[in-house]
Amino acid sequence: MITFTLCLLALIAGYFLYGRFIERVFGPDDRKTPALTRADGVDYIPLPTWKVFMIQFLNIAGVGPIFGAIMGAMFGTASYLWIVLGSIFAGAVHDYLAGMLSLRHGGESLPEIIGRYLGLTTKQVMRGFTVILMMLVGAVFVASPAGLLAKLTPGCLDNTFWIIVIFVYYILATLLPVDKIIGKVYPLFAIALIFMAVGILVMLYVKHPALPELWDGLQNTHPKAAGNPIFPMMFITIACGAISGFHATQSPLMARCMTSERHGRPIFYGAMITEGIVALVWATVATYFFHKEGMGITDASVVVFDISKGWLGAMGGVLAILGVVAAPITSGDTAFRSARLIVADFLGLEQKSMRKRLYICIPMFVIAVGLLLYSLRDADGFQQIWRYFAWANQTLSVFTLWAITIYLVNARRNYWVTLLPALFMTVVCVTYICFDLRRYVEVSLPQNMPYLVGLLSLLVSAVWFTMWKRKQTPERTKHL
Repeated sequence: MITFTLCLLALIAGYFLYGRFIERVFGPDDRKTPALTRADGVDYIPLPTWKVFMIQFLNIAGVGPIFGAIMGAMFGTASYLWIVLGSIFAGAVHDYLAGMLSLRHGGESLPEIIGRYLGLTTKQVMRGFTVILMMLVGAVFVASPAGLLAKLTPGCLDNTFWIIVIFVYYILATLLPVDKIIGKVYPLFAIALIFMAVGILVMLYVKHPALPELWDGLQNTHPKAAGNPIFPMMFITIACGAISGFHATQSPLMARCMTSERHGRPIFYGAMITEGIVALVWATVATYFFHKEGMGITDASVVVFDISKGWLGAMGGVLAILGVVAAPITSGDTAFRSARLIVADFLGLEQKSMRKRLYICIPMFVIAVGLLLYSLRDADGFQQIWRYFAWANQTLSVFTLWAITIYLVNARRNYWVTLLPALFMTVVCVTYICFDLRRYVEVSLPQNMPYLVGLLSLLVSAVWFTMWKRKQTPERTKHL
């Protein structure tokens, strides 16, 4: 519990110290925001800052910081370090600067921002890539909350029933103005999610379980450690609990509702730190479940269900589980909403008209239903969809970090704050892809091949950036 307490304090200190430093790097000012200059009553709507924070937090807090952190805890106490350091120095920086760039550029969606700094070809690729990721998020974030709701309700309200209910909700939340459903139900979801996090956090100190500490070593405790090395597998598994490209797709939604740039740090940086705390709590709970109870973690939902009801009683457990249910549902709906806006930006379709929103949403939901049915065919189907989601999620964060780095260079600001995370995540993703490819390649490959390719990607990226930066002269950059 000493390690947990130190990590919790580090996350809080990171918001006030490093978060303020990153804010100064960007330099928010008093210019008018898109919510005020482009109000359309659908997506560009001024909202109170507290509500924008809640929506942003719920948007990004899907199953990643809960289920991802639980599965990540199998790797041992190294998971604590990645959640804390990743949240402060990578994830929160990524979320804040991506959100602020969208704010500065009229609420642009993520592919447009990436294309602005990495070129037209990259923008076109990212448009398709990001929409596919949103479809994967929608598919992944239906099954887990439906399964938990089915456990809490009578047998007639089975998994299929809740999948249909959640999917209908997704359709309505995607089509209707942001203040009609999302703006009204999110505060209720937020109460459940906050109760869950605070309740489990308090019970950790009440039970005060004896858990492995950092100084006991960072050895890999995964039951299948040979095929799941900490690097890169842990960094992909935890995902949203430390850094997530998906978050940057959600930030433009809130950039279109903010009334001041100076609210960016609590909304974007603060939401990621809050998510890091949720991930830390569940990673600790999973460590207790794994070590104290002597049980292997084969299904994260089992950990959530057993711990919530066992620690908080029947009523408290139900509220805690509803908080866990709210997290993926409130990410799934805005994933589809983001996809609609990305396609609309690409096609140049205004979204004030319901008819034009339907032009985009009908084919989008048909594809999403296909992915959902594929993920539900068996356990392997879901695992495969999850692997695609995890890889695509972290790969998107790489492109976002590189785009922000180019912006910071052009703006003559401290680019190291995103360059280092960009290089690190590049190596993580490339190494993971090589590990995953070995499953499908029949030819025997050297055991250390993924690491060698990962190091090569680091070298190539560093050389490419250095050569590009040397070409940038004061005349070619400007203070933005």
